[in-house]
Amino acid sequence: MLDVPRDVSGCLPDILSGHKERFDRCLRLLKPAEFEQVFSRARKSTDENFTVLAIDNRLAHPRLGLAIAKKQVKSAVVRNRIKRVARESFRRHQALLPALDLVVLARRGIAEKDNGELYRSLQRHWSRLGRKCAK
Repeated sequence: MLDVPRDVSGCLPDILSGHKERFDRCLRLLKPAEFEQVFSRARKSTDENFTVLAIDNRLAHPRLGLAIAKKQVKSAVVRNRIKRVARESFRRHQALLPALDLVVLARRGIAEKDNGELYRSLQRHWSRLGRKCAK
């Protein structure tokens, strides 16, 4: 492997590491303070399925946080399915996203939607937020 500098978080971006479209730990929001920062000053993208919050970060890559509330989605099985779809969508689109911290929130009625509809919804959010945050 090349001797390439890592970003501030110690993460080696996938493009440089030779691994494409992975969802490593450095691509996740992990600490409550990171989530609070996004909640406090975020740009918002909303549709009938999701609200996605985004702020610029100082890293070389986007990061994802999931906040799928039990209040919105009662069944743990369904919450996990929604999180899987969100992670997969993010993983596939991360190369197209600018350096943002993103938090995905579920909205009421999402449990009845199929995976394809959720995936398309997130695709629209990624492109919308990419354009909004690039300005």
